[in-house]
Amino acid sequence: MADSRVKTGILVPLTRNLVADSTISNIAIFEGDNVIGRSNLLEPDKRVSRKHITLQVSADSSTKIVVEGPNPIILRSEGQRKKVSFQETASLIDGDIIELIPGHYLYKHVKGGDKRILPETNSGLLRKEKRQSVEEASVNKRIRQADTYESFSSNLQVFTSCDEEAIRHYRVTTKTLPSTFRLMQVQCLPAWANTSSITIGDVIERNALVAILSNYMVDIDWLVSACPNLRKIPHVLVVHGESDGSEDHFKKVKLANWVFHKPSLPIAYGTHHSKAMLLVYPKGVRVVVHTANLIHVDWNNKTQGLWMQDFPWKGNGHSTIPTLKKTMKSNLIAFGTNFQLPEFTAKLPTIGNVNINASFFKKFDYSSAMVRLIASVPGYHTASNLKKWGHMKLRSVLENCVFDKEFCKSPLVYQFSSLGSLDEKWISELAVSMSSGVSSDKSPLGIGKPLIIWPTVEDVRCSIEGYAAGNAIPSPQKNVEKAFLRKYWARWKANHVGRCHAMPHIKTYARYNAQNLAWFLLTSANLSKAAWGALQKNNSQLMIRSYELGVLFLPSSKANEKVFSCTDDHVLQQENSSSGYMTGGGSVRLATLCWKGNNPNESSKVIQLPVPYQLPPQPYDSSDEPWSWDRRYTKKDAYGQVWPRRVHLHVDQDG
Repeated sequence: MADSRVKTGILVPLTRNLVADSTISNIAIFEGDNVIGRSNLLEPDKRVSRKHITLQVSADSSTKIVVEGPNPIILRSEGQRKKVSFQETASLIDGDIIELIPGHYLYKHVKGGDKRILPETNSGLLRKEKRQSVEEASVNKRIRQADTYESFSSNLQVFTSCDEEAIRHYRVTTKTLPSTFRLMQVQCLPAWANTSSITIGDVIERNALVAILSNYMVDIDWLVSACPNLRKIPHVLVVHGESDGSEDHFKKVKLANWVFHKPSLPIAYGTHHSKAMLLVYPKGVRVVVHTANLIHVDWNNKTQGLWMQDFPWKGNGHSTIPTLKKTMKSNLIAFGTNFQLPEFTAKLPTIGNVNINASFFKKFDYSSAMVRLIASVPGYHTASNLKKWGHMKLRSVLENCVFDKEFCKSPLVYQFSSLGSLDEKWISELAVSMSSGVSSDKSPLGIGKPLIIWPTVEDVRCSIEGYAAGNAIPSPQKNVEKAFLRKYWARWKANHVGRCHAMPHIKTYARYNAQNLAWFLLTSANLSKAAWGALQKNNSQLMIRSYELGVLFLPSSKANEKVFSCTDDHVLQQENSSSGYMTGGGSVRLATLCWKGNNPNESSKVIQLPVPYQLPPQPYDSSDEPWSWDRRYTKKDAYGQVWPRRVHLHVDQDG
């Protein structure tokens, strides 16, 4: 039997009005050390560490509070508010109020109670009650979401510029994967809206030998339950941007042969924000670039995008066209090297023991690559590195591309989920990079006018998550409501893919004319200097704070001839013209799902990309208000909630 402890008091959860919150259980306090953290919340919040604070209660019932997590707390004591930071200690007396995050998760310390309780029995009961409560709430929420969507779909507006439900006719096979991307499945949407969409189980499949998962936020418990195949992979490396408290939890999970790595961030306020997977199979490697954190809400409730392509081991006789071979390989290796990919040894069939590091990925043949990698790494980049990363990398790639004349001075579109602190000078700097390239007569395309697709307050309120969706659009009022931005705002409209009410966490940038695309970028980079970089020192230096990764889709002078698969039993042979590629060396053009076949060059093949928003975008009207996550909204959502809600679930930003 475990030792019993003396109960010395409780922490009573409070609302913002300092009234006891009956929807949340009290936290019992015992003599000795009491760890309070994320597990005590009704719903998880990454800002609260798993070991956020410790209450140290001595034999005479005097209590001290120690901050264990990286984020400070606020202690309200005798009419004063005091900030207590990491590793600082303060005394706690009867009646004091603790704010685990300033302004959030308020608890009142109430002394008293000498009842001897077995902690295992008591905490086990609390956990069971909490689990049942959360499970019931989850079921009820799904029912409400389904009902809510039905009411939403009956009121969807139809736009003549883009076919409603166009995604019904969109089909992606293994053969066409290298040249396009897919949207991720969204729960509670009708089946047609998830046509050719993808789940995490579709990506991490079959007999992978090594998995490298790069991301910002990682929920290991959800990840393993959502993708059981991960348990079968002999070697898994998770490169993440989580807090130190989460790293402690990773260690406790004790998954065999799993390694966790947090890249260093040399410049303040940066994040490891890239979202990618490298999956090594007996036949080759699968490269995946996507936009979702490895958490439940990102893979189930948001509009997200994912691209992947498989590449064989060198010397397997699968080499095709050499167009992008060098750039794909060098970019992959350079990116892995910059966040200091930790080395480990893996035993691979027919190959033996190999060291898995950035250079390991030289062993694959990337000659069939159909996209360009556009990455950001933190640092002050000069000289030969000036155009290696961020928006200057994009500029250097586009400068060497020839586009149809229809894209001269054609508009740009920026779509993302977090807005940095911007100014007009930097917006112009970015537009120069995104407007690069020449037309067929070698004249510059000219600067395009950008529009920014950003959800309105009503979009968030009426989403399938209600105001809770605003947690993943974490931009403050001071960034969003700058006067110069008003001329750029455009509506989130996604009728053609059934995602008007699935808020975007996807990040995309494009140049377009009607439904034709000069180029299209799927990326982790939000609209911020931290993600894209800002020129300094008379444009001789590019300063970047964060790690980002994206894939750039470009028109091609020649279609791919063969497509390789790590999980199919053979190399897929050359296709006929109805399958997504031209035979006979025809060129490839890009368009949206709403493209009507107005192709001026009949010898080329058009690849349709599932761009998830309406083009051309619809500018805001006078009644539209851009979403800011730190403003108060009193009009209730479908769940009867106002904003701000008590719990912020998801913070994924780099601005």
